[in-house]
Amino acid sequence: MNGIARVFVAVTSDCGNSATEIISPLRGLPVGIKIGLELFTREGPPIVARVRDLGFQVFLDLKFHDIPHTVQGAVRSACLLKPDILNVHASGGIGMMRAASEAVSAGTKLIAVTILTSLDSSDLALLAPGLTPRDASVRLAVAAHSAGLGGVVCSPHEVGPIREATGPAFFIITPGVRPADSSADDQKRVMTPGGAITAGADSLVVGRPVTGAPDPRRAALEILREVEEALQG
Repeated sequence: MNGIARVFVAVTSDCGNSATEIISPLRGLPVGIKIGLELFTREGPPIVARVRDLGFQVFLDLKFHDIPHTVQGAVRSACLLKPDILNVHASGGIGMMRAASEAVSAGTKLIAVTILTSLDSSDLALLAPGLTPRDASVRLAVAAHSAGLGGVVCSPHEVGPIREATGPAFFIITPGVRPADSSADDQKRVMTPGGAITAGADSLVVGRPVTGAPDPRRAALEILREVEEALQG
């Protein structure tokens, strides 16, 4: 997996006045930090440097989706921040993804979002009538693979068929991961950390079950323990 963390903790502006205050207790743990659109819009590029200075890998989750030329420029600019992972929307098309792939810097893994985990079949019917989230996710993942991207973001429920369609080297990271005793919140296609790893995910994204916990470090350690147990079979 080329040294990429198994767990990325999603930090948003909902976490309080300072994202670094939330993640500081996680220092020393083998987790990365996902910086999404909300936090990046509020804090700007300096938040990436601050998180990296604390010793964390960074998944810069900006989900670029525009015409190829614009996305290519956006990827080139984002790579100046040296994120470990950067993403675009696969629904932007093959041409857009190829343009993004041409702009990405060495040291940054460029991946594509398939179908958001907040969407279900009824939502998808507005966009692609007749396609299930699973079918649409596989199609988009295959397109991302053919465009030269290094992996995808998908629901844990789509990991198996995407892995079968793209091969063992293709990186798959899954949001919509919730410990068994946690609320699904606004996610509709969810799975436990152990279940997602067993399904074949390389890395997981976990947000509120860690950042909203009374003891974020303990919550992260529990998730890491579950991941390790799943890896050991």
